[in-house]
Amino acid sequence: MFYQPKNNNHGLPHDPFKAIVSPRPIGWISTLDENGVANLAPYSFFNALCDTPPMVMFASTGQKPDQPQGKDSLANIRATGEFAVNIVSYALREPMNQSAASFPADVDEFEAVGLHKAAGNAIKAPHVAEAPAVLECKLFKIIELPGAANTMVIGEVVGVHLKDDLIVNGRLDVTRYAPLSRLGYMDYARVNEVFELIKPA
Repeated sequence: MFYQPKNNNHGLPHDPFKAIVSPRPIGWISTLDENGVANLAPYSFFNALCDTPPMVMFASTGQKPDQPQGKDSLANIRATGEFAVNIVSYALREPMNQSAASFPADVDEFEAVGLHKAAGNAIKAPHVAEAPAVLECKLFKIIELPGAANTMVIGEVVGVHLKDDLIVNGRLDVTRYAPLSRLGYMDYARVNEVFELIKPA
């Protein structure tokens, strides 16, 4: 089949775009607002961009009724210039999903979903203490994208947290925490098996 997204003529009961571009890592973004209230929300439009310096991006889509700047994460990053990316393990799937609810802007999602905060080292924003890995980020650029309330946030990674028991023979073993990824529709996957391919010379 072939269809043009602008015409929405795929003829399927659900748009397949996000199922095609999958699996996608989940950026569980934690921030602080100007009053010191923490926010935590998952974003499936998330990825690494480069490694020297290490940079990541996530895209915020849509708006909240009580937030003129799209989403709380975006408003907080605009105000403070920093955020943390918490990596979602399979064990954290339920609180991650609960934190996706549309809480009022003054609600601390850490408390709402029963997670513990850990203090940042290079930034003021807290992170999920239970997360297997965390990237502390300083804002590099915010880019407004076409469409209603579509915004890309690019951050430079200025600090990295890793649970010590995940390091095996000097390498991060992702199978020890089974990172969660987003597929299409309401589907998710976890990484619990890896294989290696050596790049040709």
